[in-house]
Amino acid sequence: MKKYGSIILGIILILVGVIFGLNALDITDIDIFFDGWWTLFIIIPCLIGVFNDQDVTGDIIGLGIGIVLFLACQDILSFEIIWKLMVPAILVIIGLVIIFKDVFQGKVKKEMSKVEKKDVQTYSATFGSQRLNFDNEEFKGCELSAVFGEVVCDLRGAKLSSDVVINVSCIFGGIDILVPNDIKVKVTSTPVFGGVDNKYINSKKEKAKTIYVNATCVFGGVDIK
Repeated sequence: MKKYGSIILGIILILVGVIFGLNALDITDIDIFFDGWWTLFIIIPCLIGVFNDQDVTGDIIGLGIGIVLFLACQDILSFEIIWKLMVPAILVIIGLVIIFKDVFQGKVKKEMSKVEKKDVQTYSATFGSQRLNFDNEEFKGCELSAVFGEVVCDLRGAKLSSDVVINVSCIFGGIDILVPNDIKVKVTSTPVFGGVDNKYINSKKEKAKTIYVNATCVFGGVDIK
């Protein structure tokens, strides 16, 4: 899907370049600073994000907000009505994403349910930070929580004898997961103005162990590297 985001960005840049060129040659007189032109700085990045990002909830919400604000600037919608309906609309979108999350990520969820273990250790950081190191330890999964805080989970020296699940909850905070070499990482997430940034390149070995990351991000982010 990422290539479509690049195509959209390329088309937009070409159109802007053509307009500037035609205006410079006095062939056209197109005013690019029309009413609500600033909303494009919301609409365009979110539109590209819908095609580029794995977690698109925030992009969809941002795209909707940008389009509605543009229509208001064009006097098609009333700003008064927009402010009244903004919060209900966001809540509806978030609710739909949560309901249909398993439909789009069902395969990963099914795999995860087979390997998830009960009674795993829980680690949290609330208005603070915590660094976890599992060097030379058998890692069987865990639950991580960051609320206005930061958690660093270092698994680079951990021992993995089987696939594991990491359940992550990130609310106005950040969580870094540092994974070992020669494994696979699969992510399922519920992002609300946040998301998971998976920088890890999966191992190509068929028998490589898998770390499943099940994340809920509310105005927060998870980095996997």
